[in-house]
Amino acid sequence: MEGEQVDSSLDLSHLTEEEQSAILQVVQRDLELLRLDERRVRVLQQTETDSTRLRSLSGAWFREERNKRHRTWSGSTLVHATIRQRNTKGKDVPLAGLFIGEREEASHNNNTSPEAEGRLKDSQDEESRGSQENLKPTPTPRAKTPAAQSLLHRNSSSSSKESERKSNGHSEEPEDDFDSQSGDTDSLSSSLTEPDPTSLKTSSSNGSLHTGYTLSGSMMSLFSSGDFGVVEVRGRIQFSLVYDNQKEELQVKVYRCEDIATARKNRSDPYVKAYLLPDKSSHSKKKTSVKKKTLNPVYDQTLRYKVRIGELRSRTLNLSVWHAEHLGRNVFLGEVEVSLGLWDWTYTEPLWQDLQPRVNLNPDSLNSRGTIMLSIKFIPDGFEGGGLPLTGELHIWLREAQGLVSNKGGPIDSFVRSYILPDASRQSGQKTRMVKRSISPTYNHTMVYDGFHTSDLREACAELTVWHREGLKIHVLGGIRLSCGTGQSYGEDVSWMDSTEEEVALWTSMINNPNHWIDATLPIRTNLTDRAE
Repeated sequence: MEGEQVDSSLDLSHLTEEEQSAILQVVQRDLELLRLDERRVRVLQQTETDSTRLRSLSGAWFREERNKRHRTWSGSTLVHATIRQRNTKGKDVPLAGLFIGEREEASHNNNTSPEAEGRLKDSQDEESRGSQENLKPTPTPRAKTPAAQSLLHRNSSSSSKESERKSNGHSEEPEDDFDSQSGDTDSLSSSLTEPDPTSLKTSSSNGSLHTGYTLSGSMMSLFSSGDFGVVEVRGRIQFSLVYDNQKEELQVKVYRCEDIATARKNRSDPYVKAYLLPDKSSHSKKKTSVKKKTLNPVYDQTLRYKVRIGELRSRTLNLSVWHAEHLGRNVFLGEVEVSLGLWDWTYTEPLWQDLQPRVNLNPDSLNSRGTIMLSIKFIPDGFEGGGLPLTGELHIWLREAQGLVSNKGGPIDSFVRSYILPDASRQSGQKTRMVKRSISPTYNHTMVYDGFHTSDLREACAELTVWHREGLKIHVLGGIRLSCGTGQSYGEDVSWMDSTEEEVALWTSMINNPNHWIDATLPIRTNLTDRAE
C-alpha cells in the first residue's frame, strides 16, 4: 500500500442529497464495523497463546492475501479519504459541502493520497483505542446422573422462531435511515421473544405483575450514550396503548407532541422513538417519521410489537422524542416510560404525559436484573417404596427468566449455574444449556441432587446464579439463595446464608411439604454476599 495514491478524480458532486446521505451512512457503518473488529482482535491477542490459531481467528491471513492480490484502495477506503479530505478544518460542514467541488479540488491535489491515507489511519487508530468464581470445595450432597438431569417438564405453549439479530448498538446516535422505519411499522413487527432454536417448548408464565428492575429515574440511561442536558426538556406527548389478543400485538399509537424544546437555531425536526425495555436491540426499536421545523408535531402513527401478553409483565415502554440531525448526534428532547406490568389494558383512550429529562444511572446500582421462575421439591429417602430413593433428593426445576438486564441492554446469551452450599465443588455444580439472544430465556431444566437427609435441609443453601456471555468472557448478572437464612451452617457462621424473606419462605415451604412441587417467581438480586474463601 505504501507509495500508492488515491484516485483523487473521484467526483461525488453530481449526487443528490439523499444519495449523499446514504453514502455517508454507509461510511459511518463501515467505520463502526472496523472498530468492532479491532476490539475483537485485541481480545484475541490477550487470550490466545497459539500464534497460528491467532492468525486464523484474527483474519490476518485474509488481509495478507488480499494485499497481495489487490494493490489499489478499496471503494470504502477511497470514500473515507475523499470525505476526510473535505472535512479537515475541525468544524461542522453541511452534508452537501462534503461532496460539492470534489472535481475542482482533485484537479489541484492530485498527490494527496499519503496525507489522506495518513488521516484515515490516524483516525482509525484513535477510534480503536477508544469472574472468576470463588469456589470452596467441600464434600456434601452430590449431583445426580445426567439421565436425571435431563428430566423435562413441558408445561405449555407453542414454539417461537428465533428472529432476533445480534445488535451491538446501545449507542443512541447517529440514527438509522428514517424512511425505512417511518410510518405504520407493520413490516417491523417481529417477535420479541427469542428462545434458542433447540428449545421446542416454552414454559407458561405466572410471573408477578411487579417489575423487579423498576428504577428511580430513566432505565434508558443505563444503555444510552446520547447527549443529555443539551436542551432543557419541556412539553408533552399524547399516545395510547392497545393490546390485540387475537393478533398477540401491542399497538402504540403516537398522536402528537406539544411545546417541545428547540434544538438548533430556534427550530426542531422531531421524531418519536420507542423501545420495549430492557430490550435495546434493533427489533425493539420503532420510530415515527420526522416532522420538519415544528415544536408541535402531529404524527398519528401506530408502532406495532408482536409479543405475548405474559411477556409484557416484565417490560417497560420507553417513548423518547429526538431532534433529527443529519451529521451530528441527534438531540434528546424528552421521554416518558410506562411499566407495562402495572398497565390497565382496559384503558385505550389517548392520554397526555409530560416529557421528562433523562438521568444518568450507574448499572451497578440495580437491585435486580430480572426475575426467575422455578419450582422445587424434596423427596425423603424411602418414600417411593422398596427403599427408594436410597437418600433424600432435592429437585430444582428452572423454568424461565424474564426481563434480564445487562449493562448494555438488549438480548443476551445466558445460562444458570447451581451449587448446594456448603459444597462448592465441581461435584455439586450443575448448569443449564445456554439460551442465546433473549431477555426472557426458557431453560426448562431440572437439577437433581441426592445424598440428603431431612435435617441437612436446614443447614444447606441452594445457590442459583444467572450468567451471560459477552464475547469470550462470562459475567454473573445476579442470583438467588434458597435456605433458612440463619447465617449459620452446621454451627459455623457463614456469609452465604443471606436469603431474603421470599427465598426463606420458598425453602421453608418445601421442607414442610415433602413430595410436592413448590412454585415461585423471585427477583434475580445483585447483592449476594461473597462466599468466604
